[in-house]
Amino acid sequence: MNKKYVPEPFRIKMVETIKILTREEREQKIKEAKYNVFNLRGEDVYIDLLTDSGTNAMSTEQWAGVMRGDEAYAGSASFYKLVQAGQDIFGYDYIQPVHQGRAAEKVLFPIFLNKGKYAISNMFFDTTRAHVEIAGARAIDCLVEEAKDPKHRAPFKGNMDIQKLQKLINKLGAENIGMVVMTITNNSAGGQPVSIDNMRKVKEVCERYNIPLNIDAARFAENAYFVQQREEEFKSMSIKEITRKIFSYADMFTMSAKKDAIVNMGGIIGIKDGKSPLILKIKANCIANEGFYTYGGLGGRDLEALAIGLYEGIDEDYLKYRIGQMEYLASRLDDAGISYQSPVGGHGVFVDAAEIYPQIPYYEFPGQLLAVKLYKEAGIRSCDIGSFMLGNDPDTKEQLRSQFEFTRLAIPRRVYTQAHLDIIVDALIRIKARAHEIKHGYRITWEPPILRHFQASLEPIE
Repeated sequence: MNKKYVPEPFRIKMVETIKILTREEREQKIKEAKYNVFNLRGEDVYIDLLTDSGTNAMSTEQWAGVMRGDEAYAGSASFYKLVQAGQDIFGYDYIQPVHQGRAAEKVLFPIFLNKGKYAISNMFFDTTRAHVEIAGARAIDCLVEEAKDPKHRAPFKGNMDIQKLQKLINKLGAENIGMVVMTITNNSAGGQPVSIDNMRKVKEVCERYNIPLNIDAARFAENAYFVQQREEEFKSMSIKEITRKIFSYADMFTMSAKKDAIVNMGGIIGIKDGKSPLILKIKANCIANEGFYTYGGLGGRDLEALAIGLYEGIDEDYLKYRIGQMEYLASRLDDAGISYQSPVGGHGVFVDAAEIYPQIPYYEFPGQLLAVKLYKEAGIRSCDIGSFMLGNDPDTKEQLRSQFEFTRLAIPRRVYTQAHLDIIVDALIRIKARAHEIKHGYRITWEPPILRHFQASLEPIE
């Protein structure tokens, strides 16, 4: 039975016209895009679920903030509003704006990582893994085993495997671990949350071996909401109180603000200790790569909207609606017998493409196959979170096998309605009914060395 749709806690004041191409037009467009959904033009997409990053709808208050933005090159009023908001919400002394999450990684990671070093995470997302490798280090995932079965329901499938973390440190040597990264929520594992209990245990391990602990904080508010709903100890705490508790266990954080801060562009680096010598290095790297440290590659208008969006993202009525959209979509998939990473995550539904196409091997990319089918079927753009995205081993250059073969339906914030979600599920139902007819997936005809899925060309295997 379908879960009741949670009504939007807002009214719509502006609309953008979208259109759906004919089936024949869509098949031609994806062929011209060389079967890579990143190559499609946005105007040729009906429902765009490629990402929830920067695709969100800003509020009237944020747009008003855009008009108020102080464009002073150094020390703008908008910068200090962002710093104040960051200190209040996260409890960290130093707040550094950058233009997006991967910029935060570019500024921070080389300070800790170089050739011969390792970074360990509950699970790295693609761009974070890339910045570890660009710095010369190697990235290792350390996800709990229960997350590897999409049908198994557990409250915190984003957690770090503490025993495995301990073994890795002993094997590689603590001196060779440049940092530990906790991704909240855990995107690659299906938008799954991390418990505060797990954060506490990771901190204990890092403290024992003097290893810096960083939070990848892109979806911190959604993670805090799950903690409030599922972790008994914190049920009576506010989202801001839970956020402060989570971040109290880390030394620093990197954040793409294009997700839970509901802006179209922006990022943050946070350092807990305001007297840390690390801050001077961050400022130097920021000036060299992003611009002066009080704007970090952003306009004053962006800083202003970001400061407002940080508070809007932790509003509990909004989060109830936000997670409610995912639960509604997942309940319809349950009724249709379509498997996904369950329970549903915070920012999207990760459909188990390997179950829909069990006959397609990982090196023919079932997640990408389903993404192409969705576009052809209904003009829906999604993306592979599987072996196609994972890419090749940086040392052997051989295709890696992902722990999952997901097709991610990332839902932009405050953008789509119940009717759009129903169209998505109806398309998946039709695709699944014909899935047994498919004999092969896709092969790559060209790929760049890093982050290939953004640019690679593919062709169907006949």
